[in-house]
Formats: sequence, C-alpha cells, structure tokens
Amino acid sequence: MARAALFDVDGTLVDTNHLHVVTWWEALRQAGHDVTMHDIHRAIGLGSDDLLAHLLGEDRDQDQDARLSAAHTALYGTYFDRLPPLEGAQDLLRELAGRGRRIVLATSAGGLELKALRRAIDADDVITGVASADDVAEGKPAPDPVHRALELAETDASDAVFVGDTVWDMKAAARAGVRAVAVLCGGIPRTDLEEAGAEAVYDGPADLLGLLDTSVLAQMERG
Repeated sequence: MARAALFDVDGTLVDTNHLHVVTWWEALRQAGHDVTMHDIHRAIGLGSDDLLAHLLGEDRDQDQDARLSAAHTALYGTYFDRLPPLEGAQDLLRELAGRGRRIVLATSAGGLELKALRRAIDADDVITGVASADDVAEGKPAPDPVHRALELAETDASDAVFVGDTVWDMKAAARAGVRAVAVLCGGIPRTDLEEAGAEAVYDGPADLLGLLDTSVLAQMERG
C-alpha cells in the first residue's frame, strides 16, 4: 500500500486566508451583514454554504447564499493572477514525493479558484490528484474530502498524514482516521489546532520541511 501526504491548500500551501477574510467581509457588508473579520477568519476553511451557516445562522435567508458566494468569488477572483505560495510549499511537496509519498490536495476550492491555487504552488508534476469541492457531497469538517483524497492516493488512512491549517482540517482528518499535522501560517492558534486533533504543529511548510526527518511523516517511513 502506497504512503500518502494529503494537503489542504488555502493557508497551508498558499497564503490566502486573509484575502478570503477581506473578500468575504466585503461581500457580506455589501449585502447588509455586519460580521467581524475575526469571526470570518475562524470560519475560513469551510465550504461557502457551511461558512455562511456558521456566520449567519441556520435561520438566515438562504436565498441570499448564492449571491453572497458569487460576490465573494468575484472579489477574490481579482487576486487569482498573484496568489502567493507560502515559503517552502513547493519544496516540501517535491521532497515528500521524492521520498515516495503520493501527494494529494484536499481543498474546498474548485473551478477557476483551484486552477489559480495550483498555478501558485507550481508543483503539478508531483501532485497525484486533487479532492476538490466539486468531488464531494460535504466539505470539511466532514471526512468526505479526506476520504476522497485517500481514494485518489490509493492508500489507507493508516498510511497517510494530513497537513492543514484550520480546526476544520484537523476535525476532518480525525473523522477519517488520518493522523493530522498542523501549520500556523493560516493564523489559527496552536492550542485550537491541538485541541482539534493536531498531532504536531509547525510554523509553516518551510518549518515542516526543515524538521521533516523528526516529523510524523518520517516516523511512518521508519515504521
């Protein structure tokens, strides 16, 4: 059975979380919703429908959801040609692939947004597959994206590690039975990530790469 490294994208490999915060804030503001950026930040990583339910409540006017999502997409789309990869992201994926890990992305992004993210990472030659928002019935924190990533990697949960930056990533990995590693570059506090199931926490991709030989991924290789 192949071993796999599964990765979230936004905030984990590409420095986009705060862009999402600002563009969701503006989309909500334009529709008359007063939501703090702090609360929006904590919801980043959820799919659009779940994010709106988390921020506005289940009793909101759901007829607005499509318009709010479209407004966010339009605002965020202005950054597609300059999304910044996080330091060490490409090198980390290439190093893990060189060590025999199958690299699969598990993200709530889809369509043109996903294309822009993959262009920013610039490592398609070592990425085995992508479990996107277009491929699953439920997004994180449901385990569906992780289950789909395992299918694409053709491996079992016991032979995979998931790397993400939000509590939703950690919960999705835990529910799928996959060991989880967190990074702080998405802006979520260490304690929140650990409480959600992170087995180890690193500053970002470059930090994980520098400490790779003592990481959970290396432990599994030796095991």
